[in-house]
Amino acid sequence: MNATSGNKLWNYTTGGVVYSSPAVVNGVVYVGSIDYKVYALNAANGAQLWNYTTNYFIESSPAVVNGVVYIGSDGLYGSNGHVYALNATNGAELWNYLAAGSVESPPSVVGGVVYVGSADNNVYALNASTGSPVWNYTTGGYVWSSPAIVNGVVYVGSSDGYVYALVSSSVIPEFPTLLFLPTFTLATLMALVICKRKRPDFFRK
Repeated sequence: MNATSGNKLWNYTTGGVVYSSPAVVNGVVYVGSIDYKVYALNAANGAQLWNYTTNYFIESSPAVVNGVVYIGSDGLYGSNGHVYALNATNGAELWNYLAAGSVESPPSVVGGVVYVGSADNNVYALNASTGSPVWNYTTGGYVWSSPAIVNGVVYVGSSDGYVYALVSSSVIPEFPTLLFLPTFTLATLMALVICKRKRPDFFRK
């Protein structure tokens, strides 16, 4: 859409709902769909450049760094999600990492490391070149939050209601920091979490 007028320039139809937020790099739009696919589209006219089929739904948003697309996929009934690294030019798979839960968290890539959360309650740090695990930390709930990395600290939220600050494999401080919210805000977030949790089941029927 034209950012000034809102007029439609083009649209592209995937085979399913698109929850994934697009990433636009070097004139290419990268986005996932619950039709199991990652798409690369020409940003000027919407023409498909390539698509890659993953193991299941994609609700994660892609991170595109140094010519590589990093994106997560859901797993059947919430298990066995993946993190994929794809060549940004042709969509070829470079590696994939199997998690014990769906990966709806948008990855963050800093310093050659991919940071991402999973419905198996873990935050993962993966080598960006090989996909091999560097470390993981288990929270008290599923992690759909996208990690923020600043000055060597990984900040991420969990459905257990905590915000965590992680350094390497340790938590800073010793106990997770609880983010206190007004009652009405907490209730709203709880409602959103419940809706989010139930939504994939609706589309699987």
